[in-house]
Amino acid sequence: MSTTAQNLPRVRASELVGRGWLNTGGRSVTLSELRGKVVVLDFWTFCCINCLHVLDELRAVEEQHRDELVIIGVHSPKFEHEADPDALAAAVERYEVRHPVLDDPELVTWGAYTARAWPTLVVVDPEGYIVAQMAGEGHGSAIAAIVTDLIAEHAAKGTLHRGSGPYVPPAPASGTLRFPAKALALPNGNLLVADAGHHSLAELAPDGETLVRRIGSGERGLVDGGPGAARFSEPNGLALVPEDLTARLGYDVVVADTVNHALRGVRLADGVVVTLAGTGQQFMVGGQENYPGGIVKLSSPWDVEWSPELGAFVVAMAGNHTLWAFDPVAREAHGSVRLLAGTMNEGLEDGPGATAWFAQPSGLARAADGAIWLADSETSALRRVRPGGDGGAETRTAVGQGLFDFGHRDGAADQALLQHPLGVAVLPDGSVVVADTYNGAVRRYDPGPGEVTTLATDLAEPSDVLVEVAGSAVHLLVVESAAHRLTRVALPASLAGTVLDGGAHRVARPATDVGAGALHLAVPFVPAPGQKLDERWGPSTSLQVSATPPELLLSGAGNGTDLFRDLVINPEVTEGVLHVTAKAASCDEVPILPNGEPDPDVFPACHLAQQDWGVPVRVVPDGDAGLTLPLRG
Repeated sequence: MSTTAQNLPRVRASELVGRGWLNTGGRSVTLSELRGKVVVLDFWTFCCINCLHVLDELRAVEEQHRDELVIIGVHSPKFEHEADPDALAAAVERYEVRHPVLDDPELVTWGAYTARAWPTLVVVDPEGYIVAQMAGEGHGSAIAAIVTDLIAEHAAKGTLHRGSGPYVPPAPASGTLRFPAKALALPNGNLLVADAGHHSLAELAPDGETLVRRIGSGERGLVDGGPGAARFSEPNGLALVPEDLTARLGYDVVVADTVNHALRGVRLADGVVVTLAGTGQQFMVGGQENYPGGIVKLSSPWDVEWSPELGAFVVAMAGNHTLWAFDPVAREAHGSVRLLAGTMNEGLEDGPGATAWFAQPSGLARAADGAIWLADSETSALRRVRPGGDGGAETRTAVGQGLFDFGHRDGAADQALLQHPLGVAVLPDGSVVVADTYNGAVRRYDPGPGEVTTLATDLAEPSDVLVEVAGSAVHLLVVESAAHRLTRVALPASLAGTVLDGGAHRVARPATDVGAGALHLAVPFVPAPGQKLDERWGPSTSLQVSATPPELLLSGAGNGTDLFRDLVINPEVTEGVLHVTAKAASCDEVPILPNGEPDPDVFPACHLAQQDWGVPVRVVPDGDAGLTLPLRG
């Protein structure tokens, strides 16, 4: 039995209850029919970049053990749009989810397993008992080790059943574009589209429909070369290289190759693709130095934008909630990458780049004065970042309330609401257009009066917008990602929109009742089988705690290295959110030779598990005096 299993009592896994199933050929799946299989429940929501990372972490173990392992995605939506069954079906196809998915819009199964964070993973053994539960990302190696142990244990006991599982693949789809992400106007008048669903770039004629050529083979991967050989993995952002640099650099377009955790360069003359920064592995932890582009690890870069003020491309690093700068001419024109703004904590905090918090920055656009407008998707926010002469970036929020507030509300910017925007552009008058993705709308923010209006509605997950100006006429070219097309929208001469109020929403999760006064916070972490805590360079764990409102905590906020903390809850505050960030580093154990020494020829792989929790709490008499958030246990 695995180490993790030994540390937990035997608890029977709850049945899977929801609205319906995907990837099963239309039939329901029960845990009882999965007896004899190792089952991993993946509680996810398709807006969440950490959840998307976990989907990729699980692909290898899923393929390796397809006869013994069944992964069940339990989709537990955060945003209102994510509760739409059609939107979920599109997301399952978009992200190539190759296992059954339970649609759980009322969070019934989520509650039965006491999940508190996206993502949460639960491992169920072939006899139907829970043997491990963990939150966050970075658990791929732990899941693989636990699954391997369970297969061996239950094969020996005779309780393992090999054979096909309940997954039924969907029918293949066709079309020029599949879940296009971003678009770019090329100097020749054509359009270059990041065709994420086809893992390639599509050059279209000015009509936005006729395919001129495709760059990339269409196979997921990280391969440089000509247009038929190169490979991408869900590319998103695109940016032109300044004309005076193209000859020196040898490429014309920078691509945010999101799932490859890389920046790529494309030479338009012949379609040759080169890797500029990133190794194909995800950045998990590190400092703020200038890294050579060829060796640095990135984390789901979602968009790129040239900044003459910095002499660099600003990179929206959605995977770790930061902005980075890629200098293409540094280090003998091999490029360098550095952190520009953000702490890697997820949230909405303005201020200098060193202290600002972001949440999946996903869209960038440069204003005439050099500031960068930012679509900060998980906080449903529009933010403005001004690069400074010192290489930093001052951040302020124009629209948005935080991680848990969203909606479709126009009017004064401090009251207006968006829902998971992914794209942004600047109009000729200096106002800002937002691709308000989960509202299916295009919105306009006018900085002068500080007002938000709606320019267009009934769009299918608009993920980007280009501004086209012809004389006095202004059109928007909208990337309708879920409709697999580009759509032109004409704007009135005034550029003004209408004022709509579709209401305000908060993330619907039950609050945890806690008592005023002392509250003991514990974040259990158990290394996976064959691993141990990595303490070679100091403490292997870290814990950061804060609150909204800050007055909720009388003491206990701040950073530390222990995965437990004694907090004091303010009796004068009736409700709020505890923000908890935990990290734990572990390494594979090195085999011991007969002489008792570690094998010098084995270099252990190291792993980082991390998670951000936003725990809604209600302060009540006789509330809980303890809060447990398993990182891995």
